[in-house]
Amino acid sequence: MNAIFLMLMGLGAMALGYFVYSKFICEKIFKVDPNFRTPAHEMQDGVDYVPTNKYILWGHHFTSVAGAAPIIGPAIAVIWGWVPAFLWVVFGTIFFAGVHDAGAIWASSRNKAKSIGALTGDIVGNRARSIFMIVIFLVLLMVNAVFAVVIAGQLINFPSATIPVWGAIVVALIIGQLIYRKNMGLLLVTIVGVVALYGMIYIGPMLPISLPEMVGPLSDNQSWIILLFVYAAIASLLPVWMLLQPRDYINGIQLFIGLGLLYGAVILASPDVVAPAFNTDVPEGTPSLIPLLFVTIACGAISGFHGLVSSGTTSKQIDKEPDVRFVGYFGAVGEGSLALAAIIAATAGFATLADWQAIYHSFGQGGVSAFIKGGANILQNGLGLDTVLSQTLLTVMVVLFAGTTMDTGLRLQRYIFQEWGSIYNISWMQKAAPATLLAVGSCLLLAFGAGGDGSGGLMIWPLFGTTNQLLAGLTLLVITVMLVKLGRPMWYTLAPLMFLLTMTTLGLLIQLKSFYDKGDWFLFTLDLIILVAAVLVILESSSALTKQIKANKAKTATQNT
Repeated sequence: MNAIFLMLMGLGAMALGYFVYSKFICEKIFKVDPNFRTPAHEMQDGVDYVPTNKYILWGHHFTSVAGAAPIIGPAIAVIWGWVPAFLWVVFGTIFFAGVHDAGAIWASSRNKAKSIGALTGDIVGNRARSIFMIVIFLVLLMVNAVFAVVIAGQLINFPSATIPVWGAIVVALIIGQLIYRKNMGLLLVTIVGVVALYGMIYIGPMLPISLPEMVGPLSDNQSWIILLFVYAAIASLLPVWMLLQPRDYINGIQLFIGLGLLYGAVILASPDVVAPAFNTDVPEGTPSLIPLLFVTIACGAISGFHGLVSSGTTSKQIDKEPDVRFVGYFGAVGEGSLALAAIIAATAGFATLADWQAIYHSFGQGGVSAFIKGGANILQNGLGLDTVLSQTLLTVMVVLFAGTTMDTGLRLQRYIFQEWGSIYNISWMQKAAPATLLAVGSCLLLAFGAGGDGSGGLMIWPLFGTTNQLLAGLTLLVITVMLVKLGRPMWYTLAPLMFLLTMTTLGLLIQLKSFYDKGDWFLFTLDLIILVAAVLVILESSSALTKQIKANKAKTATQNT
């Protein structure tokens, strides 16, 4: 299979999904209303609630949900063959992720921009809300702690990326001022920002910057992780227009340019996919394709973290309700296109099958390194770019996305603590600064308490896939119950959630046995807790759904008599 056909089939299907399926979902099922007064206007405060241009908001949403996960998951999952990964990314984007993301924004904006956790209390019940928010907290804890490790590792391995990664923050601050204080046109600001960012990517290899191996008592890895959390804490407290929005927007633009370069190089180089379509000779210890494929590839097909961003920050910035379609569904399409690029880079970026097998010698291999190495080879062969420059470009793409996810993730974790403060009437916890300190403290406690080098988050990372997909299923449950209450068709969300909850529950059970066999009692206990929480929330939600369906039938029968 030539990679060009893979690219055209994938992008063509996702484009069709956006232009046709998303229009049907948003207009006929969600029934978005251009006259609806969104929370961004109703509750505008200039900090979190800010009516935002849909293109800028799309950049924020897309880059916040993307992170490194749509690269890592697909680039690991191709070990089962490129066909399963390709099909799940394409059809998952069209029928799962787009509906999930747009639905979460719509449901939240219709309920004063409440997070999906808080919304569960109103739609399903308080018991489900309490359990749901614990699952949400665990997902955010994993994402923030692990992405800090990922970013630190890439900055150490590719010091040429240091200047563009940190320089992008300065560019974002300037862009925020130009847009909101100087009222400069978006097109001009975009051109200035992109030129500045790619100028730094060009300069990066000429001026590589590394931290000393030891900074006082801390290693370079520990120092980077602490610096990243200090930055993320400051970013989470600043008004969204000042840093978060412009940083995410310019990152979204640079990603599409990066994807354009990568896809353009595929057309010019015309590489063949050297990986098998279905790998019948997987390395020993590789788990079964079903259900693990559907939790290994989360972001890029469907991800519960998206529901947190959709209901946590994006819904507070929606200017007009019809923007839900562009921001939410098209944001999912953008992430799907990134996941597709990761599949192509990790399967067609190597000269021979033997070279590919040398990378994928055991389950869990590949990931970011396969994307960067394979993608750099395609860029070099197709566009003639220098290897170091190609690797820097792709590394910056990965790190900037992981960084924007970490920015948003810490802000969301701060919201969780503030919501807990509101629920349990703890006044000091409802304030932004103390809640941010709690968010950072919990992440650092996991990062350094469970691993002295700051990589403690990696200890619970094996449960991220299942926990994240569980969260996606529960988010779809909330949306489904809400649709039933409104008397709207529910199968467009109910069918994907039933599939997802089935695969996730099977995944949790398989992992439970694996942890038991290995004697890993910490992960075994945590897996069991998550599994019990899943069952309890599913039962609560099913009960609420059944009651609402019966109530609707009784109401219809009364009206007909």
